[in-house]
Amino acid sequence: MRRLYLFPLAAAIMVTASLINCSSTSTADEKKQNEITSSEVTNNPVKQEDANKTTAVTGSEVIYLNTETFKKEVFDYTKNKEWKYNGKIPAIVDFYADWCRPCKMLEPTLVELQKEYKGKIQIYKVNTDNNPELSQAFAITGIPALLFIPMEGEPQMSTGLLPKENLETAINDVLKVTK
Repeated sequence: MRRLYLFPLAAAIMVTASLINCSSTSTADEKKQNEITSSEVTNNPVKQEDANKTTAVTGSEVIYLNTETFKKEVFDYTKNKEWKYNGKIPAIVDFYADWCRPCKMLEPTLVELQKEYKGKIQIYKVNTDNNPELSQAFAITGIPALLFIPMEGEPQMSTGLLPKENLETAINDVLKVTK
């Protein structure tokens, strides 16, 4: 299977990101240790949407994608050899897993950013456990992994938990979007 290689974000973002992440090849014991109970995540406004829907609506909500909807909404890596973004506004794709503690910690920040940049960016989430083909296509080995997709040019990948300030910097510098 062909792999898509992406350019890294700025060094400062990468250094911070590498501090907190989960390996997607963690053992069952590590996954259990990283699980967060629902009482630990309070007032989380993201609800798992039906990932089988075929059309995403851009707005103030984070959208969950599966492999099929990713190919339609973001990029069909099975048909295109060159990067061709299908979206209408810049996007961030969060590759995550339910058992990953840093992924759970990042989720509220992504929800905030989606609301703050409403109509200017779209944030998508892809569960790596449920979409192994998609994870493999993007060579996801650590999560959370964020794919920053500008309207023009190549996307850039970052792995690990990023603070909101670094995410805003990437949105401004990579996606070329301001509030």
